[in-house]
Amino acid sequence: MFEQAYGPEGEWVQLFRRDARYCGTRLLRDVSRERVYVTMDMWKSRGAYEEFRKKYAKEYAEIDRICEGCTASERHIGEA
Repeated sequence: MFEQAYGPEGEWVQLFRRDARYCGTRLLRDVSRERVYVTMDMWKSRGAYEEFRKKYAKEYAEIDRICEGCTASERHIGEA
């Protein structure tokens, strides 16, 4: 389920594509450790992402709720 939800055609990408400032998502899997992934969502700017989050807050929260069982932990690792 995780790879489906977070992958290149998953629920998150489908939501993000509603905004022209979304630049893509990469899903990376650690081949040496089972069930360890990194997702990279790319946007034109931090501001574009923040505006998107406000505009689609309800939809974002719903997908987040549905996908909650897919993750044991989640943390923000930075931005460029």
